[in-house]
Amino acid sequence: MVATFPTASTRETYGKTLAELGREDPKIVVLGGDLNKSTFTYLFQAQFSDRFFDFGPAEQNIMGIAAGLAASGKTPFVSTFAVFGTCRPFDQIRVSIAQPHLNVKIVCTHAGIMTGEDGMSAHGIEDLALMCSLPGFTVVAPADSKETVKAIRAAAETPGPFYIRLYRPATPIVHQDSCDFKIGKAELLRDGQDVTVIAIGVAVSWALQAADILSEQGVSCRVINMHTLKPADEEAIVKAAEETGAIVTVEEHYLHGGLSSIVAQSLVRGHPVPLEIVALDRYAESGKPDQLLEKYHLTPRDIEKAVKAVLARKEGK
Repeated sequence: MVATFPTASTRETYGKTLAELGREDPKIVVLGGDLNKSTFTYLFQAQFSDRFFDFGPAEQNIMGIAAGLAASGKTPFVSTFAVFGTCRPFDQIRVSIAQPHLNVKIVCTHAGIMTGEDGMSAHGIEDLALMCSLPGFTVVAPADSKETVKAIRAAAETPGPFYIRLYRPATPIVHQDSCDFKIGKAELLRDGQDVTVIAIGVAVSWALQAADILSEQGVSCRVINMHTLKPADEEAIVKAAEETGAIVTVEEHYLHGGLSSIVAQSLVRGHPVPLEIVALDRYAESGKPDQLLEKYHLTPRDIEKAVKAVLARKEGK
């Protein structure tokens, strides 16, 4: 039987968690770019207006000011949409935040093609590649709302620059009980012996559903939640390769520079095995999220096909 999951908004969870952190830590300040209702940072603004700063659509300026606040001992959280928070101000992030290794937390919502009807220009499919390219950054893609709480709190408590990726629509809650989140430590959600599916963000729920489909066909599928892309848990990747002999990666991101690239590097260094990739290979168009996921081959059935392909390669067929 294929699992179904309740859903919750990661961006709303972020806003509520940020407001809680504001009560706990007076050093936390929040910077926004005219999208405060969409990112739910208005919840922080309502309680701490003197620690909230909105700059309108001036993302390069926002990152520079965040760097200055961090250099002055504050803990700035910067929030906007993924395309505006990574693509547009990349040089400012690189020079003003990454190079001096400042304590700035960039939390972006509306990532990937699940932004849907906003269209191609608003689909953030390069954000992970950009942020993983920056030395010293910690990059996290929580699997659900429960993991979002842990990730935001970990970012607030951990010195150094962070990028955290969240979504526009409500997404499946894969952690029905506790959520054991540790930066740089992958989470084994389902054990298996034949193949390993490594996923991030919303794709973790698709991976678990695909594992259910494959189980009915006699395929034992391990599922790993690689919530931290940087630093990635290379030990877990190599162990999965050694024990199952085949890997499939799943991400709602462009196939270059994100999860698949990181896993491929780990496999080459540690234990080469057949690898199949479920990811975007082009820009998408405007449409409802479910329609886009179907058209661009990001569904549990597409993961099932990738698993069968990688198992054929494993078996030398």
